[in-house]
Amino acid sequence: MSIHLRIARPVLDLCRTVAQYKQGLGFEELAHFADHDGFDGTMLGFRDADFHFEFTVCRRHPVTPQPTPEDLFVFYVPDHQAWTERCQAMRGAGFKEVESFNPYWSQQGCTFEDADGYRVVIQRAAWNPPLARHQ
Repeated sequence: MSIHLRIARPVLDLCRTVAQYKQGLGFEELAHFADHDGFDGTMLGFRDADFHFEFTVCRRHPVTPQPTPEDLFVFYVPDHQAWTERCQAMRGAGFKEVESFNPYWSQQGCTFEDADGYRVVIQRAAWNPPLARHQ
């Protein structure tokens, strides 16, 4: 069975968000829609990935984003040079580097915040899931 994950978030300025995430994370625009039952949206991601992001704006009843400091997208980039380049791209795209609420993310990564307050961690490590623990 194939599973695909969509992460949807409301934003205040769709064009700004799309540009920021395309430049900062290297996403491609996968699809978009306008005035679909009052919503405009854009799907961003990597063509062959099993996930994508959907950013939306509601024309009828604008939704103000209300992220917390722990609402995170975490990208694991184990190669030091690639990690450095990705962090530079994030800064260049207008993401603001912020201190992590959870100090764990500062040990090997950088935390960035977009214009709506959503946070992205660029972690300089490979993701290695912990082994299942039996109790």
